[in-house]
Parts: sequence; C-alpha cells; structure tokens
Amino acid sequence: MPDVEGKSAETGLAFAQSHCEDLVRAGDPDRYYAALFAPPAARPHLFALYAFSLTIARVREAVSAPMAGEIRLQWWRDALQGEARGDVRANPVAAALEEAIRVNRLSRQPFVDLIDARVFDLYEDPMPRVNDLEGYCGETASALFRLASLVIGNGTEPGGAGAAGHAGVAYGITGLLRALPWHARSGQVYLPADILGRYGVTREDIVTGRGGPGLLRACADLRDLARQHLKAFEAARPTIAPSAGAAFLPVALVEPYLAAMERGSYDSLNTLVEMPRWRRLWRLWRAARRVG
Repeated sequence: MPDVEGKSAETGLAFAQSHCEDLVRAGDPDRYYAALFAPPAARPHLFALYAFSLTIARVREAVSAPMAGEIRLQWWRDALQGEARGDVRANPVAAALEEAIRVNRLSRQPFVDLIDARVFDLYEDPMPRVNDLEGYCGETASALFRLASLVIGNGTEPGGAGAAGHAGVAYGITGLLRALPWHARSGQVYLPADILGRYGVTREDIVTGRGGPGLLRACADLRDLARQHLKAFEAARPTIAPSAGAAFLPVALVEPYLAAMERGSYDSLNTLVEMPRWRRLWRLWRAARRVG
C-alpha cells in the first residue's frame, strides 16, 4: 500500500515552506533576495527562519492590547519547547521552522531569546540606553545572521559568532532608523533615551511628529554607531567560514541605506528609505561574488 501518511506529510511541509517563502518575499525583501544567492537546499530553511522572525515582529500590529500579544508570544515559546496544545504543525510557519531546526540541528534557545526580546515591542516603554538597543538588535537581527550561517552550513559550525553580533547590530539599527516614521506613528520609540536626552529630545517630540534639530543629531549618532559595528563586522569577516558567507549578504545593504539618510531631502519622521529592486539585487550580487 502506498505510504499515504508520508505523502501527506511531505505535501504539508511543501505547503508550509512555500507559505514561508511568500511571507518573506512580501514582508522582508532584503532577506528574501539575499536568500536567493544561498545554496538551493538551504533556502526553504532560511525562509522558515525569516518567516518566524517576521511573524514575531508583527505580533504588536496583530493585537489590540499588550496582554494579547504576550499570549501569542507564549504560544510560540510553548511550540518551540514542545509544550503547545494541539497540533503545532497546523501553523505553516511553525511547521517549516520545526523542520529547519530538526534538519540543521539548531538550538531552540536563540528562538526563545528572540521572542523574549520582542516583548519590548508590545509596550511603549523607552529604550533606556545604547547598550540596551545593542542587546535588542543582538537577540533579534544578530541571532538571525548566526542561525542563517548554521543553516547554510547544514548545522556545522560556521565560525563568525562575533561577526554575526556586529552584523546584526549594524543591520538592526539601520532598520530601526528606516522604520522610524512608521514606529513613531504607532507610538513606539526605539531610539535610546540616553542619546535623545543628550540633545533634549523627548518621546513626545517623536510620536507627535515634532522632531527638530535635536532628533537629527540623535539619528546621526545612531548612524555613526551602525557604522562602527559595520566596521567591526568587516574586521571579523575572516572568521566566517567561506561556505557560510552567503548568510551575511544583507549587510551589504547597510551602507547605502545609511547614505540615503544623509541626503538633504531626508526627513527622519516622514521619509521611508527604500532601494529600487534592481539596485538591491545588484548590491547583493556584488557581495555574493565577494564571498563566493
């Protein structure tokens, strides 16, 4: 008799992985296009990682109150730790992620840490200090670089843990600066209070759209910080196994995004910094040739 159950499982997994790819294509084009330069066998698992990250990042906008968001995040913790009720595989992102973890022998703790970091998103508390921001980026963006490098290496040690840390902080800060207009309108402020205080900027200045020269200087300081981590990443690049280099391709987009924020027409509270698709692909292609 044909193995109907096995074929059904394969069909379900194929749907889950395709669902993740579609999510990432629409919601995280930087990582989607970068994944296309990775080995074909690794791509479904990369899309699972990125779809998970995107799903967790969107919890705030999917709920009406922080407690509802806490409940959603707890479901994901339970799913990762085998404590969720019901069939976790019914959630296509969870099903694809479970397969990525199994095939690549990934630790579950980085995923739980990412969820814990995203609790911050549910509330409107200030980001207290620069090192808090770096830690937030480390547990979100840096963790994804590290996990992606493990996936591309099929679970073998790819080196470059320190490089992943710096890559994630550079990429994460740049992403938060790009999203500042959107975050401000939703009442969120990721800019550290110690930097804002240095220039006399308050949370209310940001969420009400007042901005001002102080905010411009605070954003300039954060661009400098992103570039410091970008420089540290480049210094640590030799520690990354050549086979894992494709995991770090999105870093190639950091400098052009930062440069776009330094044009005279840029308005930190109203300009959404984007890059044409052709230019994004060209940057990633150049970076892929460097690591290939």
